[in-house]
Amino acid sequence: MDSSNLKIRIIKNKDKPHVVKLWNKVFKNDPPWNEPRGVISRKMTIQKDLFLVGELDGQIVATVVGGYDGFRGWIYHLAVAPPYQRKGFGKVLMLEIEKKLKNLGCPKINLQVRSSNLTVVEYYKNLGYSIEDHVSMGKLLK
Repeated sequence: MDSSNLKIRIIKNKDKPHVVKLWNKVFKNDPPWNEPRGVISRKMTIQKDLFLVGELDGQIVATVVGGYDGFRGWIYHLAVAPPYQRKGFGKVLMLEIEKKLKNLGCPKINLQVRSSNLTVVEYYKNLGYSIEDHVSMGKLLK
């Protein structure tokens, strides 16, 4: 199980149920507005080429979602199936999505991590990301 065998590609419609299953395993405590089917369907209509899956032996084992609005890039839902974690799969996907964002002219990438998720904070620090002094705010649109 080595990340050099990971095939990275843009999500296809046939991948949806596999991505839902992966996200339900990896993001067990996601809030209702991050319900996988809705997120996947919405993202597949906007910048679909920034929704990447990692495939190994015909199985979806990882995902990453990017976005760029002409001002900043964002990365969401880096997910690696538990048996493949800590083997370089996440890093390979991150490098690919960063490259895609850079090729679009993106000058800076943001991502959000729950402050209580110290393991993931350290993971991103090791990839060159830093904690910035901001307040994250949100509003649900109903």
